[in-house]
Amino acid sequence: MLDAAVRGAQVTPDDVALATSDVLRGRAENALPETLYRSQRGREIRPKTAGQRAFVESIERNTLTFGIGPAGTGKTFLAVVMAVRALRARQIARVILARPAVEAGEKLGFLPGDLKEKVDPYMRPLYDALGELLDDTIVERYLERGTIEVAPLAYMRGRTLSESFVILDEAQNATREQLKMFLTRLGTGSKMIVNGDITQIDLPGGATSGLLEAPRRFGGIPEIGIVELNETDVVRHPLVSRIIRAYAGNELSS
Repeated sequence: MLDAAVRGAQVTPDDVALATSDVLRGRAENALPETLYRSQRGREIRPKTAGQRAFVESIERNTLTFGIGPAGTGKTFLAVVMAVRALRARQIARVILARPAVEAGEKLGFLPGDLKEKVDPYMRPLYDALGELLDDTIVERYLERGTIEVAPLAYMRGRTLSESFVILDEAQNATREQLKMFLTRLGTGSKMIVNGDITQIDLPGGATSGLLEAPRRFGGIPEIGIVELNETDVVRHPLVSRIIRAYAGNELSS
């Protein structure tokens, strides 16, 4: 970290805390990871844990990457960072961000407004990630031009997504059939990332999450990477890791 700081990197207290945690777990690497992107406020964005580094490396190396892990591990944010980075480098022509519009205790029909206004709250984490990386006027311009598209999973049916960086977030709430539909949209010159937390499935009874079987179904296939993150990769408040472990303990004992 000292070498990185001398070279001009911004070493934050979080970097120190997470690096110390990695050392204690025997997971540390020799150097501070490369900066992936600078936010509009100048913050350096880079993977902070061994799991996040593996996730980023898989995205760079593979056409399709599954990121499976609990809340707070940076799956959504890092996926959007990699997408925006590729867009700004002109490696792809557009970014497509999708989520299943599945409720966690609320019904779409109870929300006010037209379809877009009903769906937008479910897309909020994706808009938040974009807002961290790009100026609001740039985001608005990209959205107006279709350079960036944020849409429910159902809107992907029948399309071929070429020269695109495509992200499916909250994929644990996609059924087996929906996930198959989404994955088969992949066109030439595109990358796909499928993120989800298999401990937070909100599908109605009887429906099977397609993400549950992804490691078994796709493991070992060339150009497909599967990265499983855990509570040691959580980069939110340190208490979040303990909350995740507490729920895991309850599930194991029940």
